[in-house]
Amino acid sequence: MAEEKEDKKFTTISIPSQLAEKIKKRIEGTGFHSLSAYVTYVLREVISGIENEEDDEAFSKEDEEKVKDRLRALGYLD
Repeated sequence: MAEEKEDKKFTTISIPSQLAEKIKKRIEGTGFHSLSAYVTYVLREVISGIENEEDDEAFSKEDEEKVKDRLRALGYLD
């Protein structure tokens, strides 16, 4: 139950009025009922993307060695 109350806490963040107006126009006719709901959604998506990128490694060391071995076998590396 304490977690439920934790989720209900909010803070105020200021953004330029011109940007707020653009966002309001953008969300017209969407499922977003407020500027705050849209901004929260966008920020969650951005943070999630960053966290996923941090978690994903292009190649593990093992994969990298396999690729190098294959390139050597093909004559591309010495």
